[in-house]
Amino acid sequence: VFSSVISVLDMSIFKDQFVLEDLIQEIKKKSTALSFGPLQSNGHISVQGSFPAIELLRDFLLLKAKSLSEKDKREESKSHQRPRRRLQQQRLTTETSNFVDGADGEKQVVVLDTDIYHYMKYFFSRTFLVNDNVVISDVTDGDVTTVYIKNIGNRSDAGQVLKVKEKIENQSIKLHNTLRKERIYFQEHTRGEKQRYKWACENLKPHYPHVLIIPYDTHIDVVGNPSEIFEFTKKVSN
Repeated sequence: VFSSVISVLDMSIFKDQFVLEDLIQEIKKKSTALSFGPLQSNGHISVQGSFPAIELLRDFLLLKAKSLSEKDKREESKSHQRPRRRLQQQRLTTETSNFVDGADGEKQVVVLDTDIYHYMKYFFSRTFLVNDNVVISDVTDGDVTTVYIKNIGNRSDAGQVLKVKEKIENQSIKLHNTLRKERIYFQEHTRGEKQRYKWACENLKPHYPHVLIIPYDTHIDVVGNPSEIFEFTKKVSN
């Protein structure tokens, strides 16, 4: 709806664990579609761009915030740690070593929009194909799905985890630029009405092979190319 929106980020919550200037630089590299204002002394920074791009930035920051309380994710951001005391640095270095070389193997994390994750799983399942030494798991929390990629083999396979992560990220970026979602709400919420909608979707689906239908108790989400999903939802409603 809006070509551009502005948001003010409060980065002060990260100041005890990260060098804010380094963290901002990392954000800028990951969010090239956004423009940033100067970092204020209170940790606030303004960001402007499209809503989907700001949503991706939000997902990235959620992951960073979550990493503060989880050891295995905290080691991923070691390069941003503030070197205050030598003892603290030594402890972090030891934990990182255990994280990479320990029995649990290497782990990478990717945060995705839940609808894009479902679309990828359905239409681009090969993106998640891995060998026997790599395991992929996921945790969905509303509109955000966190994908965990873990190496359970030897160190020679450690690079496979990063390759899988990059493959998932690249595919999700492509889809994020092209996919849109329409939502069909149930009016009566009766079993009969839901069956009618289900029947209509099943009958129309062969004519829209690239449209993903995700049914819920109160509505149906339709994900795909903007023109196709608009036409699809209109026909289903009729």
